[in-house]
Amino acid sequence: MRQAGFTIIEMMIALTIMTLLIFLALPNMSTWLNNTQIRTAGETLLAGINLARTEALRNNTVVRFQTTTTLDSACALSTTGTNWVVSLTNPAGACDAAPSNTAAPQIIQKKSGAEGSQRATVTADASTIFFNGLGRLASPGGAANITQIDIANPAGVCQHVDATNGTMRCLRITISNGGQIKMCDPAVTDATDPRIC
Repeated sequence: MRQAGFTIIEMMIALTIMTLLIFLALPNMSTWLNNTQIRTAGETLLAGINLARTEALRNNTVVRFQTTTTLDSACALSTTGTNWVVSLTNPAGACDAAPSNTAAPQIIQKKSGAEGSQRATVTADASTIFFNGLGRLASPGGAANITQIDIANPAGVCQHVDATNGTMRCLRITISNGGQIKMCDPAVTDATDPRIC
């Protein structure tokens, strides 16, 4: 009587096929992970900017959103920082302060860029956005506001930079003078597509 089961040859063939499938899927998995980190970083930044605008409207005061190098006492404002702080005053050098309505820098909320998007990179045209009590951009002392933030990943090339070799769907956040905030895809060129920048 013959016993049922797998022979060693059948198991080796199955393992070889599984290994081949894994190696075929790895490049797509890497691209998916990079795109996911870009999307996570973009959504986190977008949430912070919306929070700053909402708090400005709610409190009828100027509230700022800043991108920073770190979230410790050595933090500095940065156009390439993935960390962000929403506060009433400049948090530079005091990003480690606990959220407070009274103690400087009156931090409302802060977020580390390492949470879910360690490899995402950010490039902004300024380091701060000021929203006034009407939800519009303000410029206290003539300060420049962020109007555009590009989110990418150094592990690959964005599709809007190189249409033939670009594998990543990089994102852009735009902020208008009226306070409208939009996350868009710079690779989209169809004017009827709502994802267009």
